[in-house]
Amino acid sequence: MNPRERTLASLLFGKPDRVPLQVGGGRESTRNRWHAEGLPEAGLPPGGYPEYAYRLAGGTLPWPAGGPGFAVDHRMMPAFEEKVLEVRADSQVVQDWKGNICEIGLEFSPVYLRNAIDFVTRRWIRCPVESREDWQEMKWRYDAADPRRLPEDAEVRGPRLAGREHYLAWSFHGPFWQLREWCGFEGLCMMFLDDPAFVREMVEFWSDFIDALLRRALALVVPDEVHLSEDMAFKGYSMISPAMTREFLVPCYRRWHDTIRAVGVPVYAMDSDGFIGELIPIWIECGFDACDPVEVAAGNDIAAFRREFGRGMAYRGGVDKRAMAKGGDALRAEIERIAPVVAEGGYIPGCDHGVPADVSWTNYVETTRLLARATGWL
Repeated sequence: MNPRERTLASLLFGKPDRVPLQVGGGRESTRNRWHAEGLPEAGLPPGGYPEYAYRLAGGTLPWPAGGPGFAVDHRMMPAFEEKVLEVRADSQVVQDWKGNICEIGLEFSPVYLRNAIDFVTRRWIRCPVESREDWQEMKWRYDAADPRRLPEDAEVRGPRLAGREHYLAWSFHGPFWQLREWCGFEGLCMMFLDDPAFVREMVEFWSDFIDALLRRALALVVPDEVHLSEDMAFKGYSMISPAMTREFLVPCYRRWHDTIRAVGVPVYAMDSDGFIGELIPIWIECGFDACDPVEVAAGNDIAAFRREFGRGMAYRGGVDKRAMAKGGDALRAEIERIAPVVAEGGYIPGCDHGVPADVSWTNYVETTRLLARATGWL
């Protein structure tokens, strides 16, 4: 099987020759630790440090090669200016690319808030949409017809990707995620109660924008997956009730589902941190095939989910990062815990979020070795 076939078979309860080996990636602070503990700074194989860890673990199978992508950019255009507004004794106040004013540590720059370079704690001071006037000023930044949203060679690149052997996925912000970026978490949650009409207006705008962008891109290439980011749960519970989720968000999810299924996109996937047990039934109703990262510390149990929801949902992630940090017996027990779900199919195991800096390089290699055994790579 090629990497594309293997991933589709794994997520759609087929019969892969082996399950993709996707242990997870470390951010800057994690990689800095690993370099200090033996990960070379240069000279890594084409697959980077994941392949290097696999080779150290004794792996000899060919590492899956990537291939050309087809980027679809749904971020605001233009972005706000990234700048430092005030430097304090042990922190700084900055404006990020989304227009948020927030306080972060002195060791970071505003660019750290643009992409997931590292784990950055911040204190929100002002969000870009706190009034209807702010909202009117925000909307013009989202033009689905802007040519910059697709590759410059999209008309040529799209058809060339039809016979690809690598897996092609697009990721978009879901409506909850995007409204939270505009309004802030507290502001959005209060708005669901205080001004539900405004929430509906913003959700409908986002639904229209993403649907139009999807249709533009899908006319040129059909990806293997459309993946939504929502992050709408705490430890133990979702951030809004299942009833609110159905009322405000489900119409958007279903609309995008119908758009992508009409052209044959096989995998519709959802990402949310926190406890997702209340949300999985809703996602199944909306046609989602898979979800991630299934954080164990939030109360998620992938074996229990499989018993409850059967083949209605596939998963990625689900390996407790705390066990990865502990290593030894705790790590072995964790891999034994998830092994039956791997064997049943519909599951690509890996770290249940970005790999944190308390995971040593030795334990990352050992996690790779144990997962390689569980997934058929050793």
